[in-house]
Amino acid sequence: MAGAPEVEEPSLTTSDAGLDDAVLSGVELVEHFSPAPTEGLRIAPLLDAIEAQAETADRTRSVSSDVIEAIRGTDFMRMSATPNIGGVEETMLHMGRELEAVAARCPSLAWCLWNHLCVFHLFVGSMGPEQQDFLTDIVTKGHWVSFPGGARSSVYGRIEGDQAILNGTGRWGTGARYADYCGVAFAVTGPDGKPVRPMDIRFTIVSTKTEGMKIDPSWDGAGLRASATDDVHYTDVGVKLNDCVNWYGVNRAESLRSVPVVHHRYREDWVGISDLWLTWMGVGLVRRALAEAADAAGGRRVIIGGKMVERPTVQVNFGRAASLLAAAAAAAETACNDVDRRIAAGDTPDEADYLRQMAVTTMAVEQLDEAMSLLHRTQGGTALREGGAFERRYRDFRAMPVHINVHQDRVTHQLGRHLLGLELNPF
Repeated sequence: MAGAPEVEEPSLTTSDAGLDDAVLSGVELVEHFSPAPTEGLRIAPLLDAIEAQAETADRTRSVSSDVIEAIRGTDFMRMSATPNIGGVEETMLHMGRELEAVAARCPSLAWCLWNHLCVFHLFVGSMGPEQQDFLTDIVTKGHWVSFPGGARSSVYGRIEGDQAILNGTGRWGTGARYADYCGVAFAVTGPDGKPVRPMDIRFTIVSTKTEGMKIDPSWDGAGLRASATDDVHYTDVGVKLNDCVNWYGVNRAESLRSVPVVHHRYREDWVGISDLWLTWMGVGLVRRALAEAADAAGGRRVIIGGKMVERPTVQVNFGRAASLLAAAAAAAETACNDVDRRIAAGDTPDEADYLRQMAVTTMAVEQLDEAMSLLHRTQGGTALREGGAFERRYRDFRAMPVHINVHQDRVTHQLGRHLLGLELNPF
């Protein structure tokens, strides 16, 4: 079977390869073709420690506590916050490259950090200037935030005096067990315990140390095993009504273009931003998988004993995977630059801007998906038999194209409706 290795032999020596000592390894060749410099990254001092714990994190389903605590409180956690609330206000592109570097080493941790940066941007836009002091406190202390508010979340709040008493469950709280605060959207209930009509949905941010909150380690995914995408249960959790704001819900992106915000930056919707950074995480993961696969290919032989690297199909698949990687990285960089220019100019995004941002990154993730499939094809049955780094990276990548924010079916459907002059669906 073309490209299906059965026996792994030691890496090619100079005599075996018929090459001189100047020949670069597969890793070096990939890094030269698709560079990912780490100079100037805030996370750079921790990259070795992040990589060292990645395999254990995958096996134990929890990121090293030492790594978590080393990141907590740093300027990395403040990157998506503007200076007027204590942040360092990095560009979209810079933050993407930071997450790219982490994802190349430990995708589970990258997923948690990505979630923190994305949802904090959402929290600032949603809470607005009235809660600026509270937001500043979160930023200056370098706190970690999570938002367990995904599919099947159901939290209700009954009004008692100046408080809302929360009960229910928020789901898909990526990084919740590592977080200091969780955002929660809840429906206000009437005396009968049922949501009032018309719906009154509010949002607030609650410390994870609050009595009545329980983080349930429910994530049992095939990949991103240490991402802690858990459920958060609320049992009679009291929150002050003055700390709650109206939740924009389905028209959030549109509303943020006109309501008062802490900084113009927060008129950009978090979903589009999350797609930018998710793409960069995919780039980092695929680049590392490509480099490792290229390095290992030199020592492998196909079932009839020939060298794997001499099979034309293997060469084509590696070349195509590298081309797809380069195209996806270029698209992600262009999309980030577009948003950064818009923010710098003080321009408010419109619907076309928002949809274009998601469309470009969605297609880039599809390219990365194809690249990973090609690498899987070249690894053949050996990759399944041996497990190891590629198997782990392949599992982790599977979460990326199916994330709802960047899901091709959702994004292209919305864009198609927009181009045909039809009303967009709520999400």
